[in-house]
Amino acid sequence: MQQFPDLGTEVPEITAAELKARVDAGEQVTVLDTRRPADFEAWKLSDPNVRSVNVPFTEFLDDGEPVEAVPEGVPDGQLVVSCAKGISSGFVAEFLAREGREVEALADGMEGWARLYEATELDVDGPTVLQYHRPSSGCLGYMIVSGGEAAVIDPLRAFADRYVADARERGAELVYALDTHVHADHVSGVREVADLAGAEAVVPSGATGRGLAFDAALVEDGDAIEVGEARIEAVGLPGHTTEMTGYRAGEVLVTGDTLFLESVARPDLEEGDEGAPDAARTLFDTLQAVFDRPDGTVVAPGHTSGGEEPAEDGTYTRRLAELRESLSLPSEREAFVDRILADMPPRPANFGTIIATNLGRERLTDDDAFEAELGPNNCAASAD
Repeated sequence: MQQFPDLGTEVPEITAAELKARVDAGEQVTVLDTRRPADFEAWKLSDPNVRSVNVPFTEFLDDGEPVEAVPEGVPDGQLVVSCAKGISSGFVAEFLAREGREVEALADGMEGWARLYEATELDVDGPTVLQYHRPSSGCLGYMIVSGGEAAVIDPLRAFADRYVADARERGAELVYALDTHVHADHVSGVREVADLAGAEAVVPSGATGRGLAFDAALVEDGDAIEVGEARIEAVGLPGHTTEMTGYRAGEVLVTGDTLFLESVARPDLEEGDEGAPDAARTLFDTLQAVFDRPDGTVVAPGHTSGGEEPAEDGTYTRRLAELRESLSLPSEREAFVDRILADMPPRPANFGTIIATNLGRERLTDDDAFEAELGPNNCAASAD
């Protein structure tokens, strides 16, 4: 492990939650990220109110000793200094403080940012619906609460105990933990939540064809689950994956990784480049069916990109009528396929291992699972 000189300078720390609160309040924040450039380019702290600048910690050292002057590229003004785990950034923050700069160190670095998880209630008719948001990756999950019972959709393993506590805080017990599909960007928590809460794990039936290796209840398009007085209907949404399934409760449609607020699903994570064109054709048909739903349908996606503005209720949701207007999608199938395949980001980090883990074919420790899913979700293709 890299050893850093002790400069004996006190630097205030800021937690991820405190930083997010500032950003949400409209404060413009400059983050100085001291990781290696490749790590920074792959994944950075992203928000419309955040400016992220990369100056690697190596620029602050000369043969193991602090350099004599502030390196080029370090922005002026107040800075929040970050790295992977808060180690190199701690040294850099001390260095800059010693030079008279106004700095704070992000506690635990990007790992601390990845542990931030927020819950906001949707302003909708029908059962109570909470949206969970992980700002570090844009992952979204949902909890539906009705009549003393609750179901969580697309739970993350890292926060399994959080869902149980949140349900009980609302006078409910978790009875179901559901996945929309076999995720490629994060480690699913359906089994852990089910074990903790004595709930039933539910996955789309098509996951069996992908090698599902654990016991779970299976749902198909049109099936329904009763949670208290609420009815949760399974809605087949193939395209991103063959088994992709959304869930409708009242006016809310949880679309998983099919339809986002500024983009649509990428079609290559199950069958690779060879199978992507056919998957994109399936996705086109799925989206046409979604867009045929009532205007007032509240689309609740599985991810954000980091650049969207939340709705008036603070959630990353949109009415379907608004999405029809804002998304610019080709109206012809093959033109849609060409557009989607021409603009896809790199595949999510460790996606093969994560898929195998979510199928129950591999087992990761909690620490290894957390490390494997660090980074952006990269499950969307551009719709622009």
